[in-house]
Formats: sequence, structure tokens, C-alpha cells
Amino acid sequence: MSAESMPEPAIPQPGPQEPGRRGKGRRRKPRSVGRKALLATAWTAAGVLVLGGAGAGYLYLKLNGNLHSIDINQVLGGDRPTKVDNGSENILVLGSDTRAGSNKKLGGGTDDGSARSDTAMIVHVYEGHKKAGVVSVPRDTLVDRPACTDAKGTTHPAATGVMFNEAYSTGGAACAVKSVESLTGIRMDHYLEVDFAGFQKLVDDLGGVPVTTTRAIADPQSHLDLKPGTHTLDGQQALGLVRTRHGVGDGSDLGRIQLQQAFVKALLGQVRNVGVLSDPKKLYDLADTATKTVTTDSDLGSVNSLIDFADGLKGIDATRMTMVTMPVRYDPADPNRVLLEKAKAQLVWDALKNDRPIPAAATKGTATGEAGGVVSG
Repeated sequence: MSAESMPEPAIPQPGPQEPGRRGKGRRRKPRSVGRKALLATAWTAAGVLVLGGAGAGYLYLKLNGNLHSIDINQVLGGDRPTKVDNGSENILVLGSDTRAGSNKKLGGGTDDGSARSDTAMIVHVYEGHKKAGVVSVPRDTLVDRPACTDAKGTTHPAATGVMFNEAYSTGGAACAVKSVESLTGIRMDHYLEVDFAGFQKLVDDLGGVPVTTTRAIADPQSHLDLKPGTHTLDGQQALGLVRTRHGVGDGSDLGRIQLQQAFVKALLGQVRNVGVLSDPKKLYDLADTATKTVTTDSDLGSVNSLIDFADGLKGIDATRMTMVTMPVRYDPADPNRVLLEKAKAQLVWDALKNDRPIPAAATKGTATGEAGGVVSG
């Protein structure tokens, strides 16, 4: 049986009824205003954290057929870190930068038949699900990739000193999860992925996302040209912002990560403020786009599962999220690569394993990217 699956619809669609008559059985209790608000404002890590995506909390519509899932547990088997049973959850969130299909016209690279994890975030949801810690992993980090098996059953040998995002381009989601677990010693409970084209449409469906820039950001490669001031970014501009590495900062992937983290927080506010309850079409468009955009692990591979997952995250907003970059330093042999600061990184992994806050000492004195404070919500 293939490790990839398309889930069956889980929410029944009511059929037409004759005027003046109710369906047989118990009378359905009207949905409370509070429950409506919960469904409309709860977010999932896929919708909020992958490249600043949004809207997956609206997945109460019959949209299972849009979803695509991968059975990570089946592919990776038992050779994984032990699950820490302390009420917390760890989610690997990736943004896929394949240049094929509808993504090709979005720029930023050539269609070479491969895909890369342009954005990678480890999301730790603390016990009680009231706050989260987010660790961005620079794609240019040189790591030792473990041997892994992809979703088609092909085994890929281990590699030494390769870029972090090479794991995804080599073996897809399963190899990316395997590499993160090897790097951190932490088991990933869930996997969520969003692609470029879906992200752009998602932002447009939201009506744009307001941000304020403190200096000009110009990058023709990312189709981005922003003056200092307040802007409501459309999908193309938002995509350019979270992908640019030449328009601001030191030109490294680290600067791009700082922009991504700022955009995530701005978008969280927009998801909660947008008035979709009074606009059924906008609500459907968001749900339709979100379910077409995300790829999940099989445990989240249905609308009902995503709703339950979002329900558990409803108490987390931008003020309850700590966002850091994995501790790294610039590679003296190549300014376009970074190396893991192992001792400092271990402080991060130990904190997450033990469900504790990430200590400030873990990132003090590490490479930053020099784009902090350029964008705010």
C-alpha cells in the first residue's frame, strides 16, 4: 500500500429537504456564536506558519477531497526519537519551492524538476496549548543528512556536509522529517507543507495582510518593491517578502527568516480580524484554497482532524509565540552557508524536549541576518 493517500470525505453533505419539513431524527442544536467564532478564528500550523500562510482554521466545510497526506509513521518506522509524553506537540512545517506547474511563473528560480524546502520551522506547542515556540531552520545550514527512505520506498544513502534543504529535494517529506529528528533528537508529531502558488492565493483570499516597513525593500528577483511605511501586501508581494534575501539585511537566508517571522505575526492578526463570518463566499474561498494548498501527515489528513487540531491551538496568537532562528554561525569557507552552533543549539533542543521556554543564551551572539525590525504587523 502506498504511503501517500487521499483521505475520504469525513463530513456528510446534507441533501435537499421539502419546504416546511425537517429531516428525521433528533433536532440539530443550533451552533453557538462562540463555536462559530472558534471555527472561524482557530488556526493550524500549516495555515499560519508555513511562509506566513493562513486560513486552515476554516476547514469545517466538506473539503476532504482537496487534501493530500503522507504516512510519515509508516515510511520512517520505529527508528525515531521517543515521543515525550508531557502534553506538548512538535510539528515540522515546510514551505515547498518547487518551480514546476503554477509555481513556475512566480519567479525565484528555474524549473529543474526538483523541489526544495525554502522555509522550515519546528513548532513546539507547549503543554496546555496556550503558547508555542518556533525555531526556524536556515535552509543553507550545512548538516549531515541521515540515510532515509522516501514515500515511494526508495532508500537514499547518508550524506555529509550538505545543505539542510537537500533532504527534502532528495527524498521529500519523509527525508525532511528524518533529518530534523536526527538534527534535534526530537520526534515530530506532525508534518505540514504549503506550496508557493497556494500561499499567494491564500493571502489574496484574505484580502491582503497589513505590514509596516522601516526601510525600503527592493528585490527584482522576488518581484518586490516596498517603500518605508505601511502597506497591505497582496499575495505576490507577500510571497516576495517571505522569499527575498537580497532586498534587505546582509543578503543571507538568515535575513529572509527574520522577515518571514515578522510576516507570520502580522498574518496571525489578519486571520483573527478578517470578517469571514459575514461573508460565506470568502469563508469558502479560504477553506478551498487552504485544503488545496497543504500537504499533511496522515494523522491530519482529513478536515475533521484539522478542525480538532486547530481547536487545540485556539489559545495561541502572536503574543504567545516565541520565534527564534536555530543557532548558527557563518561558514568562513563560504559566506552563503552557515554552520550549526552545536552547544547553543542543544540548549534549544533540551528546552523543547523538557517543555521549557527557549533560553535567551541559546541565541545570544549567533548570526542574525541583520533584517530584524524591518517589518512589523
